[in-house]
Amino acid sequence: MASITEDLRRRDPRERQAQIVDVLVGAFSGLMERSPAEFRRRFRKMASDPFAFYRGSACLFYADIAGDEDPWADERTARVWIQGDLHAQNFGTYMNDDGVFVFDVNDFDEAYVGHFTWDVKRLVASLGLLAWSKAISDTDIRRLIETYVRAYVDQVRHFAANDDDHEFALTLDTADGHVRGVLVAALSSTRVGLLDEMTLVDRHERRFRDRAGVRRLGADERAKVEAAYRDYLTTIPHEKRFGSLTYEVKDIVGASGFGIGSAGLSAYNLLVEGHSQALENDVVLSMKQGNVAAPSRIVDDARIRDYFQHHGHRTAVSRRALQANTDPWLGHTQIDGVGFVVQELSPYEEDLDWSGLTEPEEMLSILDDLGRATAKVHCVSDSDSDHTLVGFQVEDAISAAIGPDESSFVDAMVAFGMEYAAVARDDHRYFVDAFRNGQIPGL
Repeated sequence: MASITEDLRRRDPRERQAQIVDVLVGAFSGLMERSPAEFRRRFRKMASDPFAFYRGSACLFYADIAGDEDPWADERTARVWIQGDLHAQNFGTYMNDDGVFVFDVNDFDEAYVGHFTWDVKRLVASLGLLAWSKAISDTDIRRLIETYVRAYVDQVRHFAANDDDHEFALTLDTADGHVRGVLVAALSSTRVGLLDEMTLVDRHERRFRDRAGVRRLGADERAKVEAAYRDYLTTIPHEKRFGSLTYEVKDIVGASGFGIGSAGLSAYNLLVEGHSQALENDVVLSMKQGNVAAPSRIVDDARIRDYFQHHGHRTAVSRRALQANTDPWLGHTQIDGVGFVVQELSPYEEDLDWSGLTEPEEMLSILDDLGRATAKVHCVSDSDSDHTLVGFQVEDAISAAIGPDESSFVDAMVAFGMEYAAVARDDHRYFVDAFRNGQIPGL
């Protein structure tokens, strides 16, 4: 039986182009109708190169993967917490609630419950695209993908054999090479620096600067946001709450200019009191509308779907399930029945930058770290996460599904990464032609 990637490569280009348009319109038509200009900008960014297209089209990946055989998905491993849009640029630093700088997965907008292999497959295909764009040979691309997959399996096996999963983290004390460099770069960031960039002090009071991407709110809209903020405070776990002085709102603005996947989504920035009345301790929060998670489009399970109150709730719950020691500001709320996720706009987030990495040998240690970081998000939850949906030891389930010899799993992931990257390169070309020739309705 032919693999899904072989079927896609054989498909008539006109049929595949029509499918790409149908999937994108089906996923985004409501947001496109609301903000056509934002989606034109989003699609122009996606048109820039195959990797950018891949980043912005997770919905297409899941439409394809729904028809792929998955021998490693059983009753348990088909229902684990996944990041949902795992690609090579969705890693970076954050400061955990113990004050430690950690290198980890850093984007949870698409997180859901699904096959653990979906994260691995999406990541290895992104590696195929990224390495191809650097003119790296197929032989070396296979070696890079294999390094990532073997590190993932090795770390899962370690978690299954040892009761120390919450002790594992890529930090300044444990990381080396390029990943440690990313952590060191994050050290130089400060909350004061972020505040100086986004705010100003006027008559001893701090407020947001009026600048591009920011809009002032009318009285009615501000009242709605303030009410949503009060509701959000009740969603912060008791163990993560600060003292009563914290949380006082100082200013609120509408916000735009988030990442490639946020076109058409409403967002606000809130300036709130920090640990003290000192102006340098103020905190900037993001209140962003939750999007429909791409994996949810193919997971036909009412128990999972009905578990989430709304997409903001789903994003916050998923992040706690996927990340150890999450942001103490993380929570969720609603405005006019629409879900929003709330979290700190942290100055300590530094993304993994691949632009200066050109040789395979430079990338091998990074991919070993990414494999282990992926295993961590699958197997290690925040202590405040809810285990109702996934009530078993994920590392045991994944290790058993892969079996004692991981060779067939590794080989299958390498093959998928190579083949789906080639599909995505063709898809990028079809998408660009459809977009520039006015074949995407609503734009």
